[in-house]
Amino acid sequence: APAPAAAAPAPAPAAPKAAAAELSPAAQRVATENKVDTSAIAGTGRDGRIIKEDVVNAGARPAAAAAAAPAAKPTPGARPEERVPMTRMRAKIAERLMQSKNSIAMLTSFNEVNLAAVSKMRKELGEQFQKEHGVKLGFMSFFVKATVEALKRHPIVNASVDGNDVVYHGYQDVSIAVSTDKGLVTPVLRNAENMGFADIEKAIGEYAKKARDGKLTLEDLQGGTFTITNGGTFGSLLSTPIVNPPQSAILGMHTIKERAVVENGQVIAAPMMYIAISYDHRIIDGKDAVLFLVDIKNQLENPQRMLLGL
Repeated sequence: APAPAAAAPAPAPAAPKAAAAELSPAAQRVATENKVDTSAIAGTGRDGRIIKEDVVNAGARPAAAAAAAPAAKPTPGARPEERVPMTRMRAKIAERLMQSKNSIAMLTSFNEVNLAAVSKMRKELGEQFQKEHGVKLGFMSFFVKATVEALKRHPIVNASVDGNDVVYHGYQDVSIAVSTDKGLVTPVLRNAENMGFADIEKAIGEYAKKARDGKLTLEDLQGGTFTITNGGTFGSLLSTPIVNPPQSAILGMHTIKERAVVENGQVIAAPMMYIAISYDHRIIDGKDAVLFLVDIKNQLENPQRMLLGL
């Protein structure tokens, strides 16, 4: 007779879930705080006991898997938030601005400029200027030249504070505020008093390109005795710029708007710009700041005076 078939082996009993006694106190605490299922954790402690490191390692794997999974769709009506640390540049800008606000007795004065004469000159000579120098004739070179001449006549605006001393600078190193994706930077036009219109336009263009390419060096940004910032590029009509220490003043340019003005008793439309000067009132009196701003206004409304150094 044939031998009876061998009975099928009985299935192995399922491994029992890890009991609380198999966890060290530290492992139990971590598992509870992070809601980690310890039933599938193989203990590496003595006699197979689950220790803290086992729970931490087990809890890291689901987190990594969740990071790799596609982001869940936002719940309707939810108000999402995102916390992002400041970049090093943004943190440095914030530090310097707070230093300026906390250490300088800052005040701002305003005026307005009729840019009809400058606009006319750019229209008449712009094409010839570009052919001759290979660069466009912009508004910024007019403002830099006017600023340099005004700084010569009002040297206190070009000075800085060092402790209880006032340092007068016998040169005009003009910082030009340039906006980048990472923040605002202020490369310096060194010895701007010796630069012509073409030199200024070329230097500003080169700095703007270096800023976009992230190639500005520390040397490009250090120093400066006075700053010009142009919020008008972004449409700003009026603002109170913040002084860039250790400088004592900053000139703010704004957008050009055609407005009705009275000239020789007649109402006409003219390209007008509000300009502002913020200054350190510890060393610059209101009279000096206002006269400096009026000086710039007079030069821009009579650009021939600027060209002749008047």
